[in-house]
Amino acid sequence: MEEVVVVGAGPTGLWLAAELRLQNVPVTVLEARKERNPHSKALTVHPRTVEILGMRGLAEDFVAAGRTVPTGHFGALDARLDFRNLDTPHPFTLVLPQARTEELLEAHARALGAEIRRGHRVTALAQEPDHAHVEVVGPAGSYALRARYVVGCDGTRSRVREEAGIGFPGTDTTLWGWLGDVLTDEPPAVAVSVFGPDGGVMAVPLPGGLTRFVGLAPEDRRPDWPGELTLEEMRAKTKRVLGTDFGMRDPRWLSRFGNATRQAADYRKDRVLLAGDAAHMHFPTGGVGLNVGFQDATNLGWKLAATVRGTAPAGLLDTYHTERHPVGARLLASTRAQTALMTAYSTEGQALRAFLSELVDDLPAFSHALAERLAALDVRYPPADPATAHPLTGTRAPDLAFADGTSLFALMRGGRHVLLDLSGGTDAEASSGDGRMPHLPQETHHHRTTLARPEGPWRAVRAALIRPDGHVAWASAVADTEVR
Repeated sequence: MEEVVVVGAGPTGLWLAAELRLQNVPVTVLEARKERNPHSKALTVHPRTVEILGMRGLAEDFVAAGRTVPTGHFGALDARLDFRNLDTPHPFTLVLPQARTEELLEAHARALGAEIRRGHRVTALAQEPDHAHVEVVGPAGSYALRARYVVGCDGTRSRVREEAGIGFPGTDTTLWGWLGDVLTDEPPAVAVSVFGPDGGVMAVPLPGGLTRFVGLAPEDRRPDWPGELTLEEMRAKTKRVLGTDFGMRDPRWLSRFGNATRQAADYRKDRVLLAGDAAHMHFPTGGVGLNVGFQDATNLGWKLAATVRGTAPAGLLDTYHTERHPVGARLLASTRAQTALMTAYSTEGQALRAFLSELVDDLPAFSHALAERLAALDVRYPPADPATAHPLTGTRAPDLAFADGTSLFALMRGGRHVLLDLSGGTDAEASSGDGRMPHLPQETHHHRTTLARPEGPWRAVRAALIRPDGHVAWASAVADTEVR
């Protein structure tokens, strides 16, 4: 019997496989495509995703493969969000084609021992009390697998979700965007973005001399399929908005995408779980989709591994839905709001865009809050008992610098819980009102030190337990006696 079968070898599935292998859990990844998709739906890696890569010692490789941009956008407003003031060692958007992201993630997963089978398509799935039964068609014919758990990372048309009978409520497409990767005679030196009453277009230089054009047009506000995108149509719409088509020619990829917005009713149904686009679909505003799926996998990986290994406390796997479903719901609300701004073609809509851009420029606190939300640095998981929990419980832990020269992210490379004793060797008792420290997993890494730069809410923390996904499981204002 397989321990875990992951269906889908996109960024979410590959990262989940790597996280499971980091915990020594055998995993088999089934991918219907025989070859990696050469076309990159996503280009954007946000700060929190780069942080997670940093927690596994991979950030430098990904940054070296891409291009850093110190800003981001909300709804393609003219005013950009400045990431440089965010509390992160990676205050930037990383422009990195998804094909390259997947290549790096696959190499990482394989190096850890994940089995990845390309050209293997899941055709059916059924659940039994102690396993899931998976029917597969591969290059050599049909076969079946029995697995303790199956995770659907197989996109918005997820066969796993359908076979498991998990609902996918939401709204249908009412407008269409378009995308094209083409060669240009006069490529833009930097990214260009204009959204106005005639539509909106972004032009982004890509590796290999290509330019990506992404746009929206008033005439594409329609529920029915407009037909295949042509170079002539894209050229005309680009020229209408930007005043030039940059001499676009030789298209490598032309595509359309709709604004259908849906979320899985359940992220877990018995032995089947969902992550990434299989759990939530939306208009690709802000480039957040890949990142939220990646963060789904980070939350799920250690919980599923502990469950498979028999070391998880009761109910741990259920907290995956409890914690990530609200994040997905907020994602859909954000992308809907951004879509409304990007398609605000009327005089009133243009006034709204100008008004919000002015707020971004004039109100640093507003701009900072939007940047934190877009970067996913503000995600907090509610504690089980808010009345007794420390205020930091459930928040994302920053890359704390310690007096001994180490840092928190460096301590997390093995994917284990990290128990910090920041008391400096004092014998203080645990303070009241901080909640009881949860049961420590056997492989928790203990680290006694002090903060190199005691700042903000961490200044008074004397002990903390950090989860493998980088969120605070527990904290106390003074060192707990069990830390010593």
